[in-house]
Amino acid sequence: MYLAEQNYYSHKSVEGIDFRDNYLDADGNVVDNVRRDLEGQYSTHLFTNRSVELIQAHDQNEPLFLYLAYTSVHTPHQAPQEDVEKYAMNISANITDFLMRKKYSTMISIMDEGVGKVVDALKLKGMMENTVLVFTSDNGAGLSGSNYPLRGGKRSFFEGGVRAASFVYSPRLEKSGYINKNLHHVTDWYATFQKLAGDKPNLHQKPQLEIDGVDIWSSLSKGEPCRDEVLYELRDPSKRLDSTGKDARDVARAYPVSLNTSSTTIQLPYDEMRPLKALNYAQDFFAIRWKNWKLITGTGITLHGWTSSTGQTDEYEQFTDESGNLHDWTIVSGTFLFDLTVDIREKNNLADDYPDVVKKLLNKRQSYVEKVKFISERKYDKHGISLVDGVWKPWV
Repeated sequence: MYLAEQNYYSHKSVEGIDFRDNYLDADGNVVDNVRRDLEGQYSTHLFTNRSVELIQAHDQNEPLFLYLAYTSVHTPHQAPQEDVEKYAMNISANITDFLMRKKYSTMISIMDEGVGKVVDALKLKGMMENTVLVFTSDNGAGLSGSNYPLRGGKRSFFEGGVRAASFVYSPRLEKSGYINKNLHHVTDWYATFQKLAGDKPNLHQKPQLEIDGVDIWSSLSKGEPCRDEVLYELRDPSKRLDSTGKDARDVARAYPVSLNTSSTTIQLPYDEMRPLKALNYAQDFFAIRWKNWKLITGTGITLHGWTSSTGQTDEYEQFTDESGNLHDWTIVSGTFLFDLTVDIREKNNLADDYPDVVKKLLNKRQSYVEKVKFISERKYDKHGISLVDGVWKPWV
């Protein structure tokens, strides 16, 4: 699928279908196999069943990489009614959004059941002893969830947005049954799997481009430290002509901020910034983690607050600061520095107290800028894809 979400039964996003089972032909070309025939079948079951089929048919003389990206539990919240009654019978009718939470818990249960079927298929095939199983997420909870005690959530660079839990199982792990708190990044999975599979990119006919990830297997298997730095975001006007249209670009660039050590923030016009998504295309933006320090600086910072530990309705459904005077998408320009060792809630901006640290982290920015490829302005459908004969397809 190319879009962010789809109906779990029609497999459509808006008016177009976005469900396919692609494969390579004899010449190695991708065949775009749109599956209109599966309409009406619950997509989580379809993803599970297809994964099990691939495992059952796999030639164990060859390596297998199976990427099972369930759309569950993303919106829309849909689940078979018979399963809702089975899985969600213990949810109290007194809680907020009772019906939605019944469906949500059912979606989780069906996904969990699907993962179990995949594991069972690996065991029956005799592959589990040489398998690394990773279950992970892409970001923290959005406005309908809680990331307590962390600050913020999805679409923010606060810890509630960028931290995600992962589970790793493998008989190949030298150390197991523990919580690994080392610093990892999603790009590290590629480098790690590549090394585990014995791939030698230097021997490929086409040289592999430089990658951002690092091999974290020793960290996972032995608990050894690995990386101490992660780049969260970098935007630089010298490297990018925004492809979002003139209006969004002009609004973002009307409120620039110099990247410096000052913690002074300027609140930007909410009504102008959010509808145009200008906050996603700021002129200057830099967010980085180095050891215990975290720096966020630039234009268009989404200033999220904290979710409540009690899960009360008025606090659970939206981000507010602890004084209750910020809405969920307050947008500012400025500089934030946090010491995550002592301030995991990111309450204390230390930019003015440690200007030397801010300067050190800002100095790291240029090395990243030099690696960024220039992106020219281009025109395409707002989704980056086009609707052709009722099917969503890439714009390229």
